[in-house]
Amino acid sequence: MGESGTDLILASKWDIPFLVFGVVRVAFGNLPLWAKAIVFGLVGALAVGTGITWLRERRRAGRPDPGDRTG
Repeated sequence: MGESGTDLILASKWDIPFLVFGVVRVAFGNLPLWAKAIVFGLVGALAVGTGITWLRERRRAGRPDPGDRTG
């Protein structure tokens, strides 16, 4: 502990993405190409499905309810 009496460490905004990239590179580095393609395809399909669901919910929330006659 230094003179200031704090144990805080300041991190840049790039520390987390750099760490995630390193973990993914080490975790999938030794896999064969077909296994990487399956894993990344599944993750990509999940991301696309989540994005489509989010967009549908967002558009639905922006529309007024046709049965609502408050206006």
